[in-house]
Amino acid sequence: MTDIGFETDLFSPMQMGALQLANRIVMAPVTRSRMADDGVPNEMHATYYAQRASAGLIIAEATNISAQGRGYAMTPGIWSQEQVAGWKKVTDAVHAAGGKIVSQLWHVGRFSSVELQPNGDAPVAPSAIKAEGSTYTEKGFVEVSMPRALETSEIPGIIEQYKLAAENAKRAGFDGVEVHSANSYLLDQFLRDSTNQRTDQYGGSIENRARLTLEVTEAVVSIWGNERVGIRLSPVTPDAGNTPPDSNVMATYGYLIQQLNNFNLAYLHFVEGATATSRTVPDDVDLDALSAQFAGAFIGNNNYDLAMALERRAQGRIDAVAFGRLFISNPDLVERLRRGIELTIAPRESYYGGGAKGYIDWPTANA
Repeated sequence: MTDIGFETDLFSPMQMGALQLANRIVMAPVTRSRMADDGVPNEMHATYYAQRASAGLIIAEATNISAQGRGYAMTPGIWSQEQVAGWKKVTDAVHAAGGKIVSQLWHVGRFSSVELQPNGDAPVAPSAIKAEGSTYTEKGFVEVSMPRALETSEIPGIIEQYKLAAENAKRAGFDGVEVHSANSYLLDQFLRDSTNQRTDQYGGSIENRARLTLEVTEAVVSIWGNERVGIRLSPVTPDAGNTPPDSNVMATYGYLIQQLNNFNLAYLHFVEGATATSRTVPDDVDLDALSAQFAGAFIGNNNYDLAMALERRAQGRIDAVAFGRLFISNPDLVERLRRGIELTIAPRESYYGGGAKGYIDWPTANA
């Protein structure tokens, strides 16, 4: 075992907005689909997150801001008081273990099924364009449903859903929140001209398509203050229905990032490539040039190993690095990376669903 801590500041404390972090290793939001249908976390989830509290920052798994925002079974929510109480168990456990944790606020938009929506309603989206693929319900996998386009008059209500979720995250004891504007979910659907064909003030120009993300960010900042709010972007990720990238990624996301700078957010959490699959990007896209436009702390994400994290940190391209799947089977990932201890690789069948097995039974290296 080789202690590499002296060669890098990845394992040293850092300030990220108002968040004082013990190190620059971030646990990415990892959907595990282990909630009951009511989306209420319990003691098992508290144990899971507390086991990983040595991360400088935990970004909790994507959490539905409303029943309407739900697109997958067995995922958590943060719109009810029961859910708030469940998350309070989680945040208390993480804080008792010395960690920091933020809530990722999630609305899936069109990537849902009528079986998951209140009253069997159609999912909502910027435009009535059906996604490809299937999603998971209590009855198993089903094809995603045809969405309906949101009326302009409904959009303030969507913003209120984010605002209420932000308020509930504060009641639940989180240290901050992350706006999920990535992975082709609702806010990203508004951003991309491939999924947004609106003709009102939320469609057409780049400025109009970025409007909802900026209004949501403003609403969330009004609850938390700018120094405890981050945002996640994934300019080229085709997930959640094989959504094509925007026709001008550099212009669209460049404009958005420049506008986000006005908020002085705690961080930008950036998916470099296609989420969980490839770091390859189209020839006309330079993600480093995009991320360099952000004025605050920058979290790099996507298929990182330690060598890549060390290199990109040494180059000044990242301020912190997010790991997702490696945290599944290595609750002590920070220590394993620091000491050069071999990592455990979780089998894919342990990723989603089930109970404690493959969730809270992974041993630490010391064990």
